[in-house]
Amino acid sequence: MDFVMEASSKAHFSGLRLESSALNSLQIPSPSSQSSTLPSENHIASDDDNNNNNSPRQPFVIGVSGGTASGKTTVCDMIIQQLHDHRVVLVNQDSFYRGLTVEEAKRVHEYNFDHPDAFDTEQLLECIGKLKCGQSVQVPIYDFKKHRRCSESFRQVNVSDVIILEGILVFHDQRVRNMMSMKIFVDTDADVRLARRIRRDTLERGRDVNSVLEQASHTFDIKFVSLSLQYAKFVKPAFDDFVLPSKKYADVIIPRGGDNHVAIDLIVQHLRTKLGLHDLCKIYPNVNVIQSTFQIRGMHTLIRDSEISKHDFVFYSDRLIRLVVEHGLGHLPFTEKQVVTPTGMLRKHIYHCVFGYSPIGMLVCPIEKVENILKYLNLDLDNSSIETLSSFSDSDTILLGSVYTGVDFCKKLCGVSIVRSGESMENALRACCKGIKIGKILIHRDGDNGKQLIYEKLPKDISERHVLLLDPVLATGNSANQAIELLIQKGVPESHIIFLNLISAPEGIHCVCKRFPYLKIVTSEIDVALNEEFRVIPGMGEFGDRYFGTDD
Repeated sequence: MDFVMEASSKAHFSGLRLESSALNSLQIPSPSSQSSTLPSENHIASDDDNNNNNSPRQPFVIGVSGGTASGKTTVCDMIIQQLHDHRVVLVNQDSFYRGLTVEEAKRVHEYNFDHPDAFDTEQLLECIGKLKCGQSVQVPIYDFKKHRRCSESFRQVNVSDVIILEGILVFHDQRVRNMMSMKIFVDTDADVRLARRIRRDTLERGRDVNSVLEQASHTFDIKFVSLSLQYAKFVKPAFDDFVLPSKKYADVIIPRGGDNHVAIDLIVQHLRTKLGLHDLCKIYPNVNVIQSTFQIRGMHTLIRDSEISKHDFVFYSDRLIRLVVEHGLGHLPFTEKQVVTPTGMLRKHIYHCVFGYSPIGMLVCPIEKVENILKYLNLDLDNSSIETLSSFSDSDTILLGSVYTGVDFCKKLCGVSIVRSGESMENALRACCKGIKIGKILIHRDGDNGKQLIYEKLPKDISERHVLLLDPVLATGNSANQAIELLIQKGVPESHIIFLNLISAPEGIHCVCKRFPYLKIVTSEIDVALNEEFRVIPGMGEFGDRYFGTDD
């Protein structure tokens, strides 16, 4: 098996994918009407899209808004520079200005470029929608000197990992907001924004200073003189009416714009984390895939191999199951707990100073004197520790200990395995949680009438416990939904259920997460899809038969 582990560590892929020819040859039906229909904004993750060999991972859409000349473009440029190892495109809302009519062009100084009606929002939605679906688009180019679009020139925007949509009013329309994965608002002082706008409009957009000042007049004095801000016609009213109210929709607010390097670094770190996630983890925040490593990929390679021996299959499955269980335990609630470590020492000369020297081998010390020395050492121990120290030998040192602040495990916990495959995960759970109670649920289809026969044996106080639901393979999600529904009927809150799997199919995740959005799913890998027989592909076959040796 060593050569397999070695081979598996030579190349690392973010997820298993079939070749395009294999994908195109598959006819993947939906296992249920519930799991086959997705909201329109999440269409990128639907199974039909997996059949398109040009379909990329779902792009991460970032909206960047803020007042005029607040530093939005600077922030976007800094994000793009730091994400140099990913494909990032910038789509500017200014490209979607409507072309002015002849009458509007004659009175251009009276036209409000900061009003939502100045933008072609429908074309913007179409553009972002195509990019999210993995299609290249042509973004119009707006001529700010002639105040119209260049009819023969377009900017080609290709499929990317990250789409940054920047503009003063990108948060104004709810339809645009719904397409964003993250919303950033750049908050900059009004004085700075006005100075930047004057410089930008005169140097970059060919406008004269008088027209800029007429659109955004601003008068002020130095210290101790009243500061007067007057935006004459458009900028200030538009900011107050449209831009500033949209600030409440922001996930992140960056003061000082591009000068705030700390905020931008934190955003980039968050983006790198999100870009490493599976598409379904972006759609459903309650789906958790353990971080892939060469060891995990190697174990997946082994247990998916049809030629592996039963002994090796069980061994590596147990190793992988334990990692999933440990990761699932990390999602349980914890409380802070302090313990005393056996590392602190009471020196003999301090002992002599407080208690007085005695050549006797054993010295019984009054509690009051022990309390005095504890105060002298700034220690605060409970009564049991003081009683322990009230009698000790006249040695060089006495161990007192230091305080360590940690966490205490959730006391009310149990496991529930979905028979029969789920029973294969019980040993790993017992190895991680000593003495844990484990219940069982059996779901069996009664002939062809579609009725489910359910047998259950659960702890009587299960409604008071957090539940680790065990099933190594999440396929259609139908059996899982039945088991989860039973637990909820027994009084278990949905948020107290953690569903542990080795592998999951996208159809099963959709089916479970749509119906139960508050439980957590923890899996080691998300596979491609289900085939016409509702088996996970590439999958690992009938896990229960292979694990218990009944596949002959």
